[in-house]
Amino acid sequence: MVKDEVIKMIQNMPKETSVEDIMAELYFRYQVDEGLKRLDEGQGIPHEEVEKRMAKWLKE
Repeated sequence: MVKDEVIKMIQNMPKETSVEDIMAELYFRYQVDEGLKRLDEGQGIPHEEVEKRMAKWLKE
């Protein structure tokens, strides 16, 4: 259950954790979960395409 996972995540964070830190971690985990879901649905970018894009970015 999502609620239980979020509670556990927060409990495992340092006591000095700010609300901003919690929100950033939630957003990061959401983005990772969405990316994995899209990959499972076949909506990912082929590895070769990623290499092409990365090469282009590194040249600029």
